[in-house]
Amino acid sequence: MAHGDGIRVRVLIEPRHGGTYADFLAMALAVEDAGFDAFFRSDHLLGVVPDDLTYQPTDCWTTLGALARDTQRVRLGALMGAATFRYPGLLATIVASVDQMSGGRVELGLGAAWYEREHAAFGIPYPSLRERFDRLEEQLAVITGLWGTPPGDRDGFSFDGAHYRIEANRNPPRPVQSPHPPILIGGSGPKRTPAIAARYASEFNTALGGDLRERLDIFSRACEAIGRDPADPRRSSVVPTAVGGTQAEGERRGSVIGSDFIRTNALIGTTEMLTARIAELGGLGVDTVYLHIYDIHDLDHIALIGAEVLPHVTAMKVAAP
Repeated sequence: MAHGDGIRVRVLIEPRHGGTYADFLAMALAVEDAGFDAFFRSDHLLGVVPDDLTYQPTDCWTTLGALARDTQRVRLGALMGAATFRYPGLLATIVASVDQMSGGRVELGLGAAWYEREHAAFGIPYPSLRERFDRLEEQLAVITGLWGTPPGDRDGFSFDGAHYRIEANRNPPRPVQSPHPPILIGGSGPKRTPAIAARYASEFNTALGGDLRERLDIFSRACEAIGRDPADPRRSSVVPTAVGGTQAEGERRGSVIGSDFIRTNALIGTTEMLTARIAELGGLGVDTVYLHIYDIHDLDHIALIGAEVLPHVTAMKVAAP
């Protein structure tokens, strides 16, 4: 494993009813203080319950740009961004700008998008699944092409795709990180998702549900098919989390999740159970774990995991892919 021992543990917030910037900032600072590796947020404009009249939408990258200035250490990113929301040249510039603002702490998660009702509610086109994947692949080609264009290149970067066209961009955005910010790609699809990830991803995320080992094996084979070392990209997993010092406390925290599918895949219980689950994931080759949190106001939850779980994961071994 080229990434060293230990498992990175991150917090992914998708608040049950949305939140204000003050809510996100308080959570990000708690995550930073507790010693987590990163703070990620979802890229959604509606909650998982589309008729929830209390949901407060916020824009993902506007929030991350502000957090870049209001935090010091913790890495920041989106899991997953919706490729339908922003044109690739603009997204490349947005991410590079936030990377500069954060001193090189930004990561880009990007997916094909799945939430049709959300698009309708905000007037965003929602093409077929095939077209969404085609657009995702072209977006990644444009974003990495812009970021990889050498300074002073008189020809600039050009791209002529079915959905996006770039004409001789001689002034591409410049992120701080080299060669570019890490790119996260993931999902449960057995064909296009792992193939796209093998080509572009710094990190492959396994998504929720299904056979995790099989999904990781498919991704390794996709890397091998294009001549990429399967040990090169990181592998990550999401664990919806609600824990406490007792099972009852974990159940209380889990009551806010609200989605039967997510509850089925959640770790609801004690901090010891969460530590064991992270160790299990390390045994499958996962080196990065995102704890999916739904109550944005429960800062004690973050402090508890930081005190009771994080000290045990830094020395955990990660199995080779």
